[in-house]
Amino acid sequence: MFFLLCLLLTLFSCTSAPEPLPPDNAEAVTNRDNLGEEEAEEEFFTYGEIPDGAEDLPILNFTEIWGYLLAGREQALKLNYPLSDLVYFGAEIDTYGKLTDVPNRRKLGRFPGRIHLVAACNSRSLAHFILEPESAVRRQLVADLLEAAGPYDGLQIDFELIPARDGANFLSFLQELRNGLGNKMFTIALPARRKTLSDDVFDYQKIKPLVDRIFVMAYDEHWSTSEPGSIASLGWCRSVAEYALKTVGPEKLVMGLPFYGRTWGSFNPFKAYFHSGIERIRSENAITEIVRENGIPTFSYETTVKVTVYYEDIYSLSLRSSMYRDMGVRSIGFWSLGQEDPSIWNFLKITEKGADS
Repeated sequence: MFFLLCLLLTLFSCTSAPEPLPPDNAEAVTNRDNLGEEEAEEEFFTYGEIPDGAEDLPILNFTEIWGYLLAGREQALKLNYPLSDLVYFGAEIDTYGKLTDVPNRRKLGRFPGRIHLVAACNSRSLAHFILEPESAVRRQLVADLLEAAGPYDGLQIDFELIPARDGANFLSFLQELRNGLGNKMFTIALPARRKTLSDDVFDYQKIKPLVDRIFVMAYDEHWSTSEPGSIASLGWCRSVAEYALKTVGPEKLVMGLPFYGRTWGSFNPFKAYFHSGIERIRSENAITEIVRENGIPTFSYETTVKVTVYYEDIYSLSLRSSMYRDMGVRSIGFWSLGQEDPSIWNFLKITEKGADS
């Protein structure tokens, strides 16, 4: 009984992807273009064939290969990895709009490529607060971001929850940073899109002129509270890449790929119930013994949980990367180092010709 309870706690106490992924937020779903008429046909989309063994996988050439590295996980980086760009995650914005937790660039040692500082904000109310034009908080935040970017080759903004009415403020915020960064690279991580949305605060075409790269987070097609499904199915990724190539273009586009997997359970036992709900549980599980602790009724029961797992391995990563390359994508990137099937690095190569090779 104790083992079963521990297993249930392990499965359901955290619904996000394997650490260290950003926590899921129910509000974030509104920023995902996951639903549409295309989904039925995408279920049956296939690309290429799974070879008999990993040794038969192709060597994939890209102009740039980006990898996210989380502060505190520096050991996940190996200097022989074919990475052109390292995205160091990351600085955050605190309750008062101040920049905090800026990682130390010197911890990355002799990495030969470009290193970008990531600044993240995943609160809708906080984003509204810090984007207010002409505010002292915004002026100081811009100054702090520019100063923090000093030791780095570039700065990346990863603000994933922005109120719809703050779209113009977000664009002017990006423009201020672009002006202040000079020759440093300025990049942004944006949620996946398959079509143009009305009044989209993450409008690719409006943001494109302000940045050097747009990193499209082509993952979390299914998330912790959705129905079970692929983190990034091939058909969905194809649609995302088609739209991104059309609106961003291959020169500024970095297509993001997931290294992580997720689990879903057939039910989640951690809930609050009405009395009628508790009585239903008693009836369904034939509970006859009720124990009272200082007058408070309690009971225990055992049940079976079906767990569904979707994850990424060298074959799925190779198929998705091959598809992107053949579509004309020149640059790809991964969330995040340390979560991957390590054999994938044997089949990636950086070349000046990139996806055209």
